[in-house]
Amino acid sequence: MGSHPEQLQIIGGGLAGCEAAWQAAGLGCRVVLYEMKPLVFSPAHQSPLLGELVCSNSLRSAAVTSAVGLLKEEMRCMGSLIIEAAEVTRVPAGKALAVDREKFAHCITEKIGANSLITLVREEVKELPAILPEGSALILATGPLTSDALAESLLRLTGKEHLAFYDAIAPIVAAESLDRNIVFQASRYDEGPGDYLNCPMDRSQYENFITELAQAQKVPLKAFEEQKYFEGCLPIEVMLDRGPETLRFGPMKPVGLIDPRTGREAFAVVQLRMENKEGSQYNMVGFQTKLTYGEQRRIFRMIPGMEQAE
Repeated sequence: MGSHPEQLQIIGGGLAGCEAAWQAAGLGCRVVLYEMKPLVFSPAHQSPLLGELVCSNSLRSAAVTSAVGLLKEEMRCMGSLIIEAAEVTRVPAGKALAVDREKFAHCITEKIGANSLITLVREEVKELPAILPEGSALILATGPLTSDALAESLLRLTGKEHLAFYDAIAPIVAAESLDRNIVFQASRYDEGPGDYLNCPMDRSQYENFITELAQAQKVPLKAFEEQKYFEGCLPIEVMLDRGPETLRFGPMKPVGLIDPRTGREAFAVVQLRMENKEGSQYNMVGFQTKLTYGEQRRIFRMIPGMEQAE
Protein backbone atom coordinates (compact mmCIF):
# COMPACT_ATOMS: atom_id res chain seq x y z
CA MET A 1 0.00 0.00 0.00
CA GLY A 2 1.40 3.41 -0.96
CA SER A 3 1.70 6.41 1.33
CA HIS A 4 -1.42 8.31 2.33
CA PRO A 5 -2.02 11.92 3.43
CA GLU A 6 -1.74 12.84 7.10
CA GLN A 7 -5.21 14.35 6.97
CA LEU A 8 -8.08 13.78 4.58
CA GLN A 9 -11.00 16.16 4.18
CA ILE A 10 -14.21 14.68 2.77
CA ILE A 11 -17.22 16.76 1.80
CA GLY A 12 -20.47 14.78 1.83
CA GLY A 13 -21.81 12.21 4.29
CA GLY A 14 -23.56 9.92 1.83
CA LEU A 15 -22.53 6.36 1.00
CA ALA A 16 -19.38 7.34 -0.91
CA GLY A 17 -18.20 9.90 1.64
CA CYS A 18 -18.77 7.62 4.62
CA GLU A 19 -17.07 4.66 2.94
CA ALA A 20 -14.08 6.81 1.98
CA ALA A 21 -13.80 8.12 5.55
CA TRP A 22 -14.00 4.60 6.99
CA GLN A 23 -11.37 3.18 4.64
CA ALA A 24 -8.97 6.09 5.20
CA ALA A 25 -9.34 5.84 8.97
CA GLY A 26 -8.61 2.12 8.68
CA LEU A 27 -5.26 3.06 7.16
CA GLY A 28 -4.48 5.34 10.10
CA CYS A 29 -5.35 8.59 8.34
CA ARG A 30 -7.09 11.36 10.27
CA VAL A 31 -10.32 12.34 8.53
CA VAL A 32 -12.54 15.40 8.72
CA LEU A 33 -15.96 14.56 7.27
CA TYR A 34 -18.23 17.50 6.42
CA GLU A 35 -22.00 17.04 6.22
CA MET A 36 -24.40 19.97 5.85
CA LYS A 37 -27.43 18.20 7.36
CA PRO A 38 -29.30 19.01 9.57
CA LEU A 39 -28.38 22.70 9.12
CA VAL A 40 -29.15 22.54 5.39
CA PHE A 41 -31.18 19.90 3.55
CA SER A 42 -31.21 19.21 -0.17
CA PRO A 43 -34.63 19.09 -1.89
CA ALA A 44 -34.62 15.26 -1.69
CA HIS A 45 -33.16 14.56 1.77
CA GLN A 46 -35.24 14.39 4.95
CA SER A 47 -33.13 12.72 7.65
CA PRO A 48 -30.16 14.20 9.57
CA LEU A 49 -28.50 10.77 9.50
CA LEU A 50 -25.45 9.90 7.41
CA GLY A 51 -25.85 7.41 4.56
CA GLU A 52 -29.48 8.34 3.89
CA LEU A 53 -31.08 6.42 1.02
CA VAL A 54 -33.43 8.74 -0.88
CA CYS A 55 -34.86 6.22 -3.36
CA SER A 56 -34.91 2.42 -3.33
CA ASN A 57 -33.86 0.39 -0.29
CA SER A 58 -32.26 -2.18 -2.60
CA LEU A 59 -28.51 -2.22 -3.28
CA ARG A 60 -29.16 -4.68 -6.12
CA SER A 61 -27.88 -8.24 -6.49
CA ALA A 62 -25.65 -9.85 -3.89
CA ALA A 63 -24.83 -12.85 -6.11
CA VAL A 64 -21.11 -13.01 -6.91
CA THR A 65 -22.00 -14.23 -10.41
CA SER A 66 -23.14 -10.67 -11.21
CA ALA A 67 -20.91 -7.61 -11.56
CA VAL A 68 -22.65 -5.70 -8.75
CA GLY A 69 -22.58 -8.76 -6.49
CA LEU A 70 -18.87 -9.28 -7.12
CA LEU A 71 -18.23 -5.64 -6.25
CA LYS A 72 -20.04 -6.14 -2.94
CA GLU A 73 -17.88 -9.17 -2.16
CA GLU A 74 -14.72 -7.18 -2.93
CA MET A 75 -15.96 -4.40 -0.63
CA ARG A 76 -16.71 -6.95 2.09
CA CYS A 77 -13.16 -8.31 1.83
CA MET A 78 -11.86 -4.76 2.32
CA GLY A 79 -13.88 -4.23 5.50
CA SER A 80 -16.53 -2.02 3.92
CA LEU A 81 -18.66 0.03 6.31
CA ILE A 82 -21.54 0.16 3.82
CA ILE A 83 -21.63 -3.61 3.34
CA GLU A 84 -21.35 -4.22 7.09
CA ALA A 85 -24.26 -1.86 7.77
CA ALA A 86 -26.28 -3.44 4.97
CA GLU A 87 -25.76 -6.96 6.33
CA VAL A 88 -26.79 -5.92 9.84
CA THR A 89 -29.96 -4.18 8.62
CA ARG A 90 -30.80 -6.55 5.76
CA VAL A 91 -34.41 -7.36 4.90
CA PRO A 92 -35.55 -10.37 2.80
CA ALA A 93 -35.20 -9.64 -0.93
CA GLY A 94 -34.23 -12.87 -2.66
CA LYS A 95 -30.83 -12.53 -4.33
CA ALA A 96 -30.80 -8.76 -3.82
CA LEU A 97 -29.25 -6.95 -0.87
CA ALA A 98 -32.00 -4.72 0.50
CA VAL A 99 -31.99 -2.87 3.80
CA ASP A 100 -34.20 -1.25 6.40
CA ARG A 101 -33.19 2.26 5.34
CA GLU A 102 -33.72 3.91 8.74
CA LYS A 103 -31.70 1.30 10.64
CA PHE A 104 -29.09 1.30 7.86
CA ALA A 105 -28.50 5.06 8.19
CA HIS A 106 -28.45 4.81 12.00
CA CYS A 107 -25.79 2.09 11.82
CA ILE A 108 -23.54 4.13 9.52
CA THR A 109 -23.96 7.28 11.64
CA GLU A 110 -23.10 5.43 14.85
CA LYS A 111 -20.02 3.75 13.34
CA ILE A 112 -18.67 7.03 11.95
CA GLY A 113 -19.33 8.82 15.24
CA ALA A 114 -17.53 6.15 17.26
CA ASN A 115 -14.35 6.17 15.14
CA SER A 116 -11.67 8.21 16.93
CA LEU A 117 -9.87 9.05 13.67
CA ILE A 118 -12.96 10.58 12.05
CA THR A 119 -14.15 14.06 13.02
CA LEU A 120 -17.68 14.77 11.83
CA VAL A 121 -18.33 18.46 11.15
CA ARG A 122 -21.96 19.43 10.65
CA GLU A 123 -21.72 22.50 8.44
CA GLU A 124 -22.18 23.46 4.80
CA VAL A 125 -18.99 23.80 2.79
CA LYS A 126 -19.65 26.58 0.31
CA GLU A 127 -16.25 26.96 -1.32
CA LEU A 128 -13.62 24.50 -2.51
CA PRO A 129 -10.14 25.46 -1.26
CA ALA A 130 -7.84 26.80 -3.95
CA ILE A 131 -4.79 25.26 -2.25
CA LEU A 132 -4.70 22.37 0.21
CA PRO A 133 -2.29 22.39 3.17
CA GLU A 134 0.79 20.22 2.71
CA GLY A 135 0.17 16.62 3.72
CA SER A 136 -3.59 16.82 3.21
CA ALA A 137 -6.04 15.77 0.51
CA LEU A 138 -9.70 16.37 -0.27
CA ILE A 139 -12.49 14.16 -1.61
CA LEU A 140 -15.65 15.79 -2.95
CA ALA A 141 -18.47 13.27 -2.41
CA THR A 142 -21.58 15.44 -2.52
CA GLY A 143 -23.17 13.83 -5.57
CA PRO A 144 -25.76 15.42 -7.87
CA LEU A 145 -27.53 17.15 -4.96
CA THR A 146 -24.55 19.37 -4.21
CA SER A 147 -25.62 22.64 -2.58
CA ASP A 148 -25.95 25.65 -4.87
CA ALA A 149 -23.00 27.51 -3.34
CA LEU A 150 -20.62 24.54 -3.60
CA ALA A 151 -21.80 23.77 -7.13
CA GLU A 152 -20.96 27.34 -8.13
CA SER A 153 -17.50 26.93 -6.61
CA LEU A 154 -17.01 23.69 -8.54
CA LEU A 155 -18.13 25.42 -11.74
CA ARG A 156 -15.58 28.19 -11.25
CA LEU A 157 -12.85 25.63 -10.62
CA THR A 158 -13.61 23.34 -13.58
CA GLY A 159 -15.42 25.61 -16.01
CA LYS A 160 -17.96 22.83 -16.54
CA GLU A 161 -21.59 22.53 -15.48
CA HIS A 162 -22.72 18.91 -15.48
CA LEU A 163 -24.61 18.38 -12.22
CA ALA A 164 -28.14 17.07 -12.70
CA PHE A 165 -30.69 15.27 -10.54
CA TYR A 166 -34.10 13.80 -11.32
CA ASP A 167 -36.21 12.97 -8.28
CA ALA A 168 -38.82 10.20 -8.44
CA ILE A 169 -40.95 8.76 -5.64
CA ALA A 170 -40.49 5.12 -4.64
CA PRO A 171 -43.97 4.13 -3.39
CA ILE A 172 -44.28 2.28 -0.07
CA VAL A 173 -47.48 0.54 1.07
CA ALA A 174 -48.68 -0.72 4.45
CA ALA A 175 -48.61 -4.52 4.67
CA GLU A 176 -51.91 -4.68 6.55
CA SER A 177 -53.72 -2.90 3.70
CA LEU A 178 -52.96 -5.66 1.17
CA ASP A 179 -55.51 -8.33 0.22
CA ARG A 180 -53.71 -11.61 0.95
CA ASN A 181 -56.46 -13.57 -0.79
CA ILE A 182 -55.04 -12.22 -4.05
CA VAL A 183 -51.44 -11.29 -3.25
CA PHE A 184 -49.18 -14.34 -3.05
CA GLN A 185 -45.71 -14.81 -1.59
CA ALA A 186 -43.00 -16.19 -3.86
CA SER A 187 -39.56 -15.60 -5.32
CA ARG A 188 -39.05 -15.89 -9.06
CA TYR A 189 -38.52 -19.52 -10.18
CA ASP A 190 -39.09 -20.59 -6.54
CA GLU A 191 -35.55 -19.50 -5.68
CA GLY A 192 -35.29 -18.93 -1.93
CA PRO A 193 -38.01 -18.80 0.72
CA GLY A 194 -40.35 -16.49 -1.21
CA ASP A 195 -39.20 -13.05 -0.11
CA TYR A 196 -41.51 -11.05 -2.38
CA LEU A 197 -45.24 -10.41 -2.37
CA ASN A 198 -46.76 -10.61 -5.85
CA CYS A 199 -49.86 -8.94 -7.28
CA PRO A 200 -50.99 -10.82 -10.43
CA MET A 201 -52.78 -9.18 -13.37
CA ASP A 202 -54.63 -10.67 -16.32
CA ARG A 203 -54.49 -9.06 -19.78
CA SER A 204 -57.58 -6.89 -19.27
CA GLN A 205 -56.37 -5.60 -15.90
CA TYR A 206 -52.94 -4.79 -17.33
CA GLU A 207 -54.37 -2.94 -20.32
CA ASN A 208 -56.70 -0.89 -18.12
CA PHE A 209 -53.79 -0.11 -15.79
CA ILE A 210 -51.45 1.18 -18.50
CA THR A 211 -54.26 3.17 -20.15
CA GLU A 212 -54.87 5.09 -16.92
CA LEU A 213 -51.15 5.38 -16.19
CA ALA A 214 -50.51 6.97 -19.59
CA GLN A 215 -53.09 9.69 -18.88
CA ALA A 216 -52.19 10.31 -15.23
CA GLN A 217 -51.18 13.68 -13.82
CA LYS A 218 -47.50 14.06 -12.96
CA VAL A 219 -45.64 16.35 -10.57
CA PRO A 220 -44.06 19.30 -12.45
CA LEU A 221 -40.27 19.38 -12.58
CA LYS A 222 -38.64 21.19 -9.67
CA ALA A 223 -36.03 23.89 -10.20
CA PHE A 224 -33.17 21.51 -9.31
CA GLU A 225 -34.29 18.78 -11.74
CA GLU A 226 -33.33 18.09 -15.32
CA GLN A 227 -35.19 15.54 -17.40
CA LYS A 228 -32.17 13.30 -17.80
CA TYR A 229 -32.93 9.68 -16.98
CA PHE A 230 -30.73 6.95 -15.54
CA GLU A 231 -31.64 3.86 -17.53
CA GLY A 232 -31.35 1.62 -14.48
CA CYS A 233 -33.97 3.57 -12.52
CA LEU A 234 -36.60 4.89 -14.93
CA PRO A 235 -40.00 6.14 -13.72
CA ILE A 236 -42.72 3.70 -14.77
CA GLU A 237 -44.53 6.31 -16.85
CA VAL A 238 -41.33 6.94 -18.84
CA MET A 239 -40.99 3.20 -19.47
CA LEU A 240 -44.60 3.09 -20.64
CA ASP A 241 -43.90 5.89 -23.13
CA ARG A 242 -41.55 3.45 -24.87
CA GLY A 243 -44.36 1.03 -25.65
CA PRO A 244 -47.34 -0.78 -24.08
CA GLU A 245 -45.37 -3.98 -23.44
CA THR A 246 -42.33 -2.30 -21.86
CA LEU A 247 -43.55 -2.63 -18.27
CA ARG A 248 -44.54 -6.26 -18.81
CA PHE A 249 -40.99 -7.02 -19.92
CA GLY A 250 -39.53 -4.82 -17.17
CA PRO A 251 -40.60 -4.43 -13.54
CA MET A 252 -43.95 -6.18 -14.17
CA LYS A 253 -42.57 -9.27 -15.89
CA PRO A 254 -44.45 -12.40 -14.74
CA VAL A 255 -41.91 -15.08 -15.69
CA GLY A 256 -41.09 -17.60 -12.99
CA LEU A 257 -43.99 -16.55 -10.74
CA ILE A 258 -46.85 -19.05 -10.51
CA ASP A 259 -50.16 -17.72 -9.19
CA PRO A 260 -51.36 -20.40 -6.72
CA ARG A 261 -54.99 -19.56 -7.51
CA THR A 262 -54.61 -20.50 -11.19
CA GLY A 263 -51.52 -22.71 -11.24
CA ARG A 264 -49.93 -20.66 -14.03
CA GLU A 265 -48.09 -17.41 -14.70
CA ALA A 266 -50.19 -14.24 -14.76
CA PHE A 267 -50.11 -11.82 -17.70
CA ALA A 268 -48.19 -9.31 -15.56
CA VAL A 269 -47.07 -9.08 -11.92
CA VAL A 270 -46.31 -6.21 -9.56
CA GLN A 271 -43.74 -7.27 -6.96
CA LEU A 272 -43.50 -5.87 -3.43
CA ARG A 273 -40.27 -6.01 -1.40
CA MET A 274 -40.05 -5.69 2.39
CA GLU A 275 -39.15 -2.13 3.39
CA ASN A 276 -38.40 -2.63 7.08
CA LYS A 277 -37.39 -5.48 9.38
CA GLU A 278 -40.81 -5.51 11.04
CA GLY A 279 -42.45 -6.30 7.69
CA SER A 280 -45.06 -3.61 8.25
CA GLN A 281 -44.22 -1.80 5.00
CA TYR A 282 -43.49 -2.94 1.46
CA ASN A 283 -41.76 -1.19 -1.44
CA MET A 284 -43.22 -1.44 -4.96
CA VAL A 285 -40.28 -2.92 -6.88
CA GLY A 286 -39.20 -0.88 -9.90
CA PHE A 287 -42.14 1.53 -9.51
CA GLN A 288 -40.30 4.85 -9.27
CA THR A 289 -42.77 7.49 -10.39
CA LYS A 290 -43.48 11.20 -10.84
CA LEU A 291 -47.25 10.77 -10.45
CA THR A 292 -48.96 13.08 -7.98
CA TYR A 293 -49.94 11.46 -4.68
CA GLY A 294 -53.61 11.53 -5.63
CA GLU A 295 -52.92 9.79 -8.93
CA GLN A 296 -50.71 7.21 -7.22
CA ARG A 297 -53.57 6.32 -4.90
CA ARG A 298 -56.08 6.11 -7.76
CA ILE A 299 -53.96 4.15 -10.24
CA PHE A 300 -52.03 1.85 -7.92
CA ARG A 301 -55.32 0.79 -6.32
CA MET A 302 -56.18 -0.69 -9.72
CA ILE A 303 -53.56 -3.37 -9.02
CA PRO A 304 -55.20 -6.62 -7.83
CA GLY A 305 -54.66 -7.07 -4.11
CA MET A 306 -53.95 -3.35 -3.63
CA GLU A 307 -57.52 -2.05 -3.90
CA GLN A 308 -57.35 -0.70 -0.33
CA ALA A 309 -53.61 0.00 -0.25
CA GLU A 310 -52.36 2.76 2.01
